[in-house]
Amino acid sequence: MIDWTENYGFLLNEQHDMLRKTVRDFAEKEVAPYIQEWDRKGAGEHAGTAEHMLPIIKRMGELGFLGVCLPQKYGGAGFDYLGLAVVCEELERVDTSLRVILSVHTGLNSLAVFQWGTEEQKQKYLVPQATGAKIAAYCLTEPNAGTDVAGMQSTAVLEGDHYILNGEKTWISLSDLADHFLVVAYTDKGKKQRGMTAFIVERSFEGVSTMPIHGKLGVRAGNTGSVVFENVRVPVANRLGEEGEGFKIAMTALDNGRYTVATGATGLIQAALEASVKYAKERETFGVPIGQHQLVKRMISHMVLKLETSRLLCYRAGWLKNQGIRNTRETTLAKWHATVESFNCANDAIQIHGAYGFSDEYPVERYLRNSRGAVIYEGTRELQELLQADFALSERENKPLRCELPAYDEEAWNA
Repeated sequence: MIDWTENYGFLLNEQHDMLRKTVRDFAEKEVAPYIQEWDRKGAGEHAGTAEHMLPIIKRMGELGFLGVCLPQKYGGAGFDYLGLAVVCEELERVDTSLRVILSVHTGLNSLAVFQWGTEEQKQKYLVPQATGAKIAAYCLTEPNAGTDVAGMQSTAVLEGDHYILNGEKTWISLSDLADHFLVVAYTDKGKKQRGMTAFIVERSFEGVSTMPIHGKLGVRAGNTGSVVFENVRVPVANRLGEEGEGFKIAMTALDNGRYTVATGATGLIQAALEASVKYAKERETFGVPIGQHQLVKRMISHMVLKLETSRLLCYRAGWLKNQGIRNTRETTLAKWHATVESFNCANDAIQIHGAYGFSDEYPVERYLRNSRGAVIYEGTRELQELLQADFALSERENKPLRCELPAYDEEAWNA
């Protein structure tokens, strides 16, 4: 079998290779044997809080995955942002629910706290999150506000040394498992996006409740739900950034989250390719392995192309992150391309498997169901297309923000 991750030495090093091996060993030995059962239990009336994920998340923390690209002084593993890409690829190669943990816990929450938090907030929240002692989620989407973030209804009113938070967030991954929530709400709705503020909210705060979403098409092994805030008293000390910076914080968090989604989708393409190559060598029709039929070869060759282009787009975004350069254009392009092509590759993988691809006897039908969500969440395909057009037409600038994700510094990260 070809090693589809070789020949990236111009970007990756031996430490990245060792990290990949560690993640692959974990995913294949500790998750792959059980994922079919977890996926089946997560369907329909059996859907729940996915408590089977708690020991998995703890194990990921012990192995350093949850803080892979955070400095060691905050409990992280000290890798760069390409290390985060490697972990996301290998996790989604086995199942999307694993990568979602990194996307939400690390990409959307922990990196936002690292980027925008005070030293006190980093010590209190980032350190336990980096080690897996605490689980984190990201609360932006609402029942009537997805891509249209300005349509949110959640509010936070300052009263003395607390904000009174009210609202409902939905389609929140890890909602029933998280200890900490990064929440964006209006502190001044009249200012629209400039009236949004971000907060770190603990599950233990009175008035916080969650409930799972049932009947999901994909990512059934993971937990997704709604989070409700009813007159929750949030200390001023838990405000992330300044009042009015919530939208900017949310968007920079999405730059990181979309990066993890894109790199994870690349891992799913690899999984679809590997499954297809294996089956094409084993299955015979008309007296020969189906891999000898030209139209099957065409589907496999297209998977190779989509894998390589997706990985290169993702790694370019990761390289820019390492330099501390804003990468919204590059990351949205990688997210758009990789997620759409992961769906297409999973679809072709089912075609190659024929009738067997329509059954969960083989993993490719799960790949298709899981891949569909990523074309929607963290910025729809259509939004990514509009963003790329705006950049090309100079209607949007990829200029630096006030606070960029810190550039990777190997010596500082590992001090």
